[in-house]
Amino acid sequence: MSASPAAPGWRWAPPWVLAFVALWPAPGYAEAVLALGAIAGIVQLLLSRFRGSASLLSGPAWALTSVLFFAYWLPEAISAIDAADRVRALREALVDLRYLPFLWIVASAVASEEGRRRTFGGLAVIVGVWTLDALLEAASGTSPLFWAIDSAKQAISGHGMCTVQEVAALDRLGGVLGPCNLKLGIVLASLSPFALDAAWRRYGRAGWFTAAALVGLVILLAGARAAWLTYGLVLAWTGWRLLGWKRLLAVFGLGAALLLAAALVSPPVAERLNRSTAVFVGNAQGVDHALSGRSRIWSAALCMARTHPFNGVGARGFREAFPACDAESGTLAAWGTGPALHAHQIVLEVLSETGGFGLLLWLAGAAMARRAWRYADAAAREAARPAMLALAVTVFPFNTHLAVYSTFWGGVLLLLAALYAGSLLGREST
Repeated sequence: MSASPAAPGWRWAPPWVLAFVALWPAPGYAEAVLALGAIAGIVQLLLSRFRGSASLLSGPAWALTSVLFFAYWLPEAISAIDAADRVRALREALVDLRYLPFLWIVASAVASEEGRRRTFGGLAVIVGVWTLDALLEAASGTSPLFWAIDSAKQAISGHGMCTVQEVAALDRLGGVLGPCNLKLGIVLASLSPFALDAAWRRYGRAGWFTAAALVGLVILLAGARAAWLTYGLVLAWTGWRLLGWKRLLAVFGLGAALLLAAALVSPPVAERLNRSTAVFVGNAQGVDHALSGRSRIWSAALCMARTHPFNGVGARGFREAFPACDAESGTLAAWGTGPALHAHQIVLEVLSETGGFGLLLWLAGAAMARRAWRYADAAAREAARPAMLALAVTVFPFNTHLAVYSTFWGGVLLLLAALYAGSLLGREST
C-alpha cells in the first residue's frame, strides 16, 4: 500500500472523523456531522464521476467497506418487510443508507500513512482527554467536560443534558457522556487499542503501563462489566505482544489487586463484583442474578427467533415483540418496569431482530473481514492492528453488548469497521 497524499478535497476526512467522535457526548451534533460529511462525500464523488477513486481507496478497500455496510444494512432492510411497525422500520432502513458514504469517507481518512497517523493519533488523544476528565470526576465528583457541555446546553435551551432524577441516581462514573448516557466504560474499552498503541509507540513499555492503568481505572469505576471483559481482551492482546506471557500475568495480577482495592472503597464496584460471583452459586437464580436478569431477555430473544426464523421481528422491534415472548410476564423484572429494549447480546440481537437471514449476512461480513486480514501483507496488518483489535473486541460474541442497530452504537460499530477496512487495504499505489 502506498502512502500517497490525500486526494484534493478529501483532506478534511481525518478531522471530520475526529469531530464525529469528539461530539459523541452531544449525540444530535454528532449525527449532524455524520450526515453533512456523508452528503459532502457523495457530492464530491458524483461531481468527479468517481474519477480518481483509486487515490481515495484501493479497489479491495472500496469492496470491503461496501460489503461490511451491506452485511449490516441488508438484514435491517429485509427485517422491515413484516416488522411490527413497518413504516418506522422502513424509514429507519432508508435513513441508514447514509452509512454507506460514511464508511467510504472514514476508510479514506486512514488509507494513507499520514491519514492513519492523524486519525489514530487523534482518537488516542480523545481517549486520553476523556480518561483524565473521568479521573477528575472520580476525585471531585464533577466531570469538567460534561459540566461545560451541560452549561452550554442550559444557556442555549434553558435545560440541561440530563434530568434531576438521572443525576441523583448516578452510581458510577459518567464522565464526558454524563449521568444520562452511562456508556463511558464500554466506549473507552472499545477505543482503548488506539490509546495503548499510541502510548507504546511514543513512550515504550512505560507509556503502555501508564495508559493501561489510567484507562483501566476509569473503565473499572465506570461500572459496566461488559467493558471490563472488553478491556481485558485488549490488555491480553496488546500485553502479550509487548510483554510476553509472564509479564502479562503480572499485569493481570496487579489488575485483580486494583479491582479488589476499588471494591473496598467503592460500594458500586463491590456490588457489581458480588453480583458477578453469583454465577458460581450453581443454580438458575444465581446465574440470572449475575447476569442482571438477562437470562429472561435471552429466553425471549430465542422465542422471537423461533417464531420469526427468516427475518426476525424487525430491527429495533425487540421491545414490541418482548411481551409476547416473556415467559415471566407479570413478574417485576430485574431492570424495573417495562419491556426489554434489546437482546443485550450481539448474536441474539441479530438473530431475534433480523432472523437467520440477518445472522448469515453478518457471518458473511465477518468472514470477508477475516479473509482480508489473512491475505494482507505484514505491513498492512501492522498498520491496521489497532482498528482490527478495536473492532474484534467490540463484537466479541461471548460478552454482553449495546444495541447494534441503535443510532449511537451502530455508528460506533460502523466507524470501527471502516477504520479497519481503510487502514488494512489502503489506496492504490501511485
